[in-house]
Amino acid sequence: MSKLGRWLFGELIAGLRSEEFRIGAGNVATLTGRELSAQFFSPIAYVVIAVFLVVSGIFFGAETFQPGGEASCRALFQVLPIILVFVLPMLTMRLMSEEYRNGTIESLMTAPVRDLEVILGKFLGSFIFFLVLLGSTLIYPLLVSVWGPLDMGLAFSSYVGLALMGALYIAVGLFFSTCTRNQVIAVLCSFVLLAILTLLADYLARSFEGTLRVVLQQVSLLAHYQDFARGLIDTNHTLFFVTSTALFLFFAVKVLEFRRWR
Repeated sequence: MSKLGRWLFGELIAGLRSEEFRIGAGNVATLTGRELSAQFFSPIAYVVIAVFLVVSGIFFGAETFQPGGEASCRALFQVLPIILVFVLPMLTMRLMSEEYRNGTIESLMTAPVRDLEVILGKFLGSFIFFLVLLGSTLIYPLLVSVWGPLDMGLAFSSYVGLALMGALYIAVGLFFSTCTRNQVIAVLCSFVLLAILTLLADYLARSFEGTLRVVLQQVSLLAHYQDFARGLIDTNHTLFFVTSTALFLFFAVKVLEFRRWR
């Protein structure tokens, strides 16, 4: 991990320990439960689930169930991050935008909760819902294990990588949802940034050589995920996802603070 990444991680931890960012665990738990309930009662959430399962199922069937093919979910784990680029912005676009549009942000801002607690509650509720969504794909490794020996280490590390990547995607979507009351703008901004960081950066990294390639690989989310998809859990890549997620959550808190005092 770069010196900048270590410095950011240290600053974020110090900030969370400071008096300004003391977290009320009860408030966060309440807001998390509220957001989780909202996710399960939202029609958009079920659209997201349906799209995710249909697309991942098509890729799984096309890449895995081939005559003489390898009994492995490797191809599925390679494509899931790309599917999530399109799916998760749909899940996160309403997180704060809906509060602005419905006017419920006023009661939320006057409640005895900190801005950090609001953001963490929104994030954790969405992240738990995402874990449920990701858990629905466990059927694919189970199917593979019926036809041949399953590489449990590869499956475990891939799911760890997907969970970390999904957390970052949610944090990015939450940040843009905090910036605007328009859900369409929120989803488009989230998609564009995630597409750049996930798809474009990886493509350009493969197209260039030297220092530019190294820089692009550091920016590319797929490059940081690849070791997980190969069965390796690397501390540097883990810290990259954790610090990047924390950074976007920090930005979301600052935007919410600005809106409170504007």
